[in-house]
Amino acid sequence: MMNKKFAFHSLKRFSPYLLRYPIELVAAIILGIANGLTTVLLTFYMGKSVDTMIGKGAVDFTALLKILMLLGIILFITVVSQWLIQLLGNRVSFLAIAELRKDAFEHLNKLPLSYYDRTSHGNILSRFTNDMDNISSACTAVFNQVFSGLSVIIITFLFMIRLSPVLTIVVLVMTPIIFIVNWIVAKTSQKDFAAQQRIVGEISGYVTEIVGNQKLVKTFQREKVSQKQFERFNQELYVRGQKAQFSSSLTNPLSRFIDHLSYLSIGLIGGLLIVNSAEGITIGILSSFTIYSSQFSKPFIELSGISTQIQTALAGLNRTFDLMNQPVEKEKTENRIELKNCRGEVAFEHVYFSYTKEKPLIEDFNLVAHPGEMIAIVGQTGAGKSTLVNLLMRFYEVDGGTISIDSIPITNINKDSLRTSFGMVLQDTWLFDSSIRDNLIYGNPSATEAEIEAAMKKAYIFDFVQRLPKGLDTMLGSTGIKISEGQRQLMTIARTMISNPSMLILDEATSSVDTLTEKYIQDAFLQMMAGRTSFVIAHRLATIKKADKIVVMDHGKIVEIGTHEALVNKKNGFYHALYEAQFDH
Repeated sequence: MMNKKFAFHSLKRFSPYLLRYPIELVAAIILGIANGLTTVLLTFYMGKSVDTMIGKGAVDFTALLKILMLLGIILFITVVSQWLIQLLGNRVSFLAIAELRKDAFEHLNKLPLSYYDRTSHGNILSRFTNDMDNISSACTAVFNQVFSGLSVIIITFLFMIRLSPVLTIVVLVMTPIIFIVNWIVAKTSQKDFAAQQRIVGEISGYVTEIVGNQKLVKTFQREKVSQKQFERFNQELYVRGQKAQFSSSLTNPLSRFIDHLSYLSIGLIGGLLIVNSAEGITIGILSSFTIYSSQFSKPFIELSGISTQIQTALAGLNRTFDLMNQPVEKEKTENRIELKNCRGEVAFEHVYFSYTKEKPLIEDFNLVAHPGEMIAIVGQTGAGKSTLVNLLMRFYEVDGGTISIDSIPITNINKDSLRTSFGMVLQDTWLFDSSIRDNLIYGNPSATEAEIEAAMKKAYIFDFVQRLPKGLDTMLGSTGIKISEGQRQLMTIARTMISNPSMLILDEATSSVDTLTEKYIQDAFLQMMAGRTSFVIAHRLATIKKADKIVVMDHGKIVEIGTHEALVNKKNGFYHALYEAQFDH
């Protein structure tokens, strides 16, 4: 929930993004003063023009013509200055938001994997799109009004004091009431605006999830269920949004009502002053003063008119800075070791880990992988197989014990250096919208044509790519060709080969290819794994028969370890049971 204190801190934190553009701000201030002065002068000379018309047949046309010409010049300056202020406002707002979005994305890249695991991806996306757009719109609206508005308030006040101190007091008495009304409405609607933005993020996350998994939705006939779930979110957004919009919509009409009461008071008191010939008040002065009072309160009323935008933007700032307040991956710079000439000896010593303290997962885990060994990790779902990879890559930190590479604790190794030493092929393929070449060299941008060609041949995609109209320059994704899931998996395998890592992690890497292609890929993997320490997480046991060690896990512990032959012959063992379940038909 957003409170006034956080709103202040959010604005204070956002202000440096605006202050990065001093030239535009100074120019806006100068133009604002000019606009405010010309706006007030426009009113002043309108009053003067009224006083040139003394009565029927008694009009000073010479003076009136001069005033009208002057009014034309003043009006031109007013329009041009306001137009320039809007241009500067748009520029500063968009540039500031671009910098904020860049910093937020940079921070996002530094967040640990645990943040992505517990946060909806659509919700994260909403902060970079919907929230940022709301901040930009409100910033532009406020910018366009604040500079000229402040100038108008100050200059108008000086002119009003000069014309009539009594009528000025009337205006000053009514103006604070507008402030009070705005404050009360803003205070009551803040929580609704915060909730509205939160629900928008939830809807974005839900829609992203459903759209990305439409095959499953249709396969299980869950269209109606997903529709009901969406309608529940939508109804909640409607209720919260209606409350927020209704509360905020009261600000402008209430402010105008108070402003109209000010008009009536000025007209009544001004009329009495004219009748009594007090303070030298004339009809022209009273007409000017009436407009002055309107100009004096206009900036406050206009701000109340965009209070909905301001409240939504504050909620967006809240969510943006909430993201930027998330703790990043901790990496001490002192005594960090660059992993070079890695031999690939990996040791887990008395490792303990749990995602939540209430549910221990890895307990007193010990394992040594000697250089060049192929370590297969098998076990039932939830046994902790993928967790070992997360710990090895330092996506998560161990709760106890030590993981070391070449006798160096990985906590002493630079994370970038550590992760560069591993090549990963995961079950979930990821290819981005770009050319095949860009996807293949993602892990090694300096790869040569020969290296790319060799990897494609080993991954059995060379002939497929050669048949494409543009070969390696063929675009993939929404703007390019669509390829099968098996081909996507082959692409990721080739990408890992090209990156030429010291060690390998294969997580069900052949799950999306047919049996014949799987055999070819296994041969390619054996070539690639030669001399490299490799960790293979597998459910299909036929793919790991040549592993140097097969580690069988259950509830975070090693229950068996050995070669395929030794374990499969161990009657009543875990591995034997898994093997029989797959091959005993």
